[in-house]
Amino acid sequence: MDIFEKCYSFTQAEKVRKAGLYPYFRPISTEQDTEVIIDGQQLLMLGSNSYLGLTNHPRVKEAAIKAIEKYGTGCAGSRFLNGTLDIHLELEEEISSFVGQESALLFSTGFQTNLGIIATLVGKGDYVIADKSDHASIVEGCRLALGKTKRYRHNSMEDLTHVLKRIPEEAGIMIVVDGVYSMEGDLAPLPEICSLAQEFGARVMVDDAHGLGVMGEKGAGTSEHFGVTDEVDVIMGTFSKSLASLGGFAASSKEVIDYLKHMARTIIFSASISPPNAAAALEALRILKEEPERREQLWKVTYHLQDGFRCLGFDIGNTQTPVIPVYIRDPLKTFQMCMALHEEGIFVNPVVPPGVAPGQSLLRVSCMATHTIDQMDFALEKFKKVGKELGVI
Repeated sequence: MDIFEKCYSFTQAEKVRKAGLYPYFRPISTEQDTEVIIDGQQLLMLGSNSYLGLTNHPRVKEAAIKAIEKYGTGCAGSRFLNGTLDIHLELEEEISSFVGQESALLFSTGFQTNLGIIATLVGKGDYVIADKSDHASIVEGCRLALGKTKRYRHNSMEDLTHVLKRIPEEAGIMIVVDGVYSMEGDLAPLPEICSLAQEFGARVMVDDAHGLGVMGEKGAGTSEHFGVTDEVDVIMGTFSKSLASLGGFAASSKEVIDYLKHMARTIIFSASISPPNAAAALEALRILKEEPERREQLWKVTYHLQDGFRCLGFDIGNTQTPVIPVYIRDPLKTFQMCMALHEEGIFVNPVVPPGVAPGQSLLRVSCMATHTIDQMDFALEKFKKVGKELGVI
């Protein structure tokens, strides 16, 4: 049998294309801002993870340009060998201090970060316990790990307790959760998770990709928001969202980071984060610390949009963050509403199974600090129009 047979028989995407409802790989020809141009049409961007709106900040762009002028466009090797720059060490020091951990290690992408941490730390005889709504990169990290994986119902501390009770006492355990769940927009109950971890001798890892820059008094993430930074053992984060760049990091104790440096295959066998990416992330981090008003504006537009959706009758679940799921439930109607909104000048992201559980199809809406209240009102007007036309509200 031809190994490509699965490719030749894959027809789902083509069926959606023929129906005129294909919502993916839409080519943006402008900067990632509150408004973008796609095929000559201007759209309000409500699908970006640039929560602080820093991708176009003059200081961030200037830092990236200067880094290219000084270091070139790439490192031509892994961090383990010739690919470590002084700017990498500078960023690691500042990010670890910001999130309240002893040390940090940069990875080339956020996905590689989770793969590297989990596959390296969870060895034979160990257990990794994951929330069923954890990000795909966590799921893949669990699959690569030599230890066993157990999953529990989303945010159910009762189910987590049940799972922990069934783990052999002699086994090493790491509980891995998203701080902010990237589809639901809700938070992991970290105080309860940390308490259970202490009771059962487990370690806690938090993927704070969507929490960094958003949650906490300083924007240091979900652990800071709940006041449990000292109880969380590993904090993972990305630079591709609030920090306007590309890459990821692990932050933990000096011993854990040193072990990852010498054992994580996604570090040893991957080229290091490029100079402009490192410089952009570092400058974005400094702006985050200097300009708390950005986060204030982010929450202002977030609450306005959340309240507006609820008043219109949309189901947005239990979101507690700038990630707002608008539940449509039916996959076809989700695609229809996404493209109808596109025609009305609104860019949102449709998420259908397996991205979410069956019956949970949604439009993922996200806010940025650079959005205005007028833009949110425009969006609500269009959602109301399309929602009524399609019978969603």
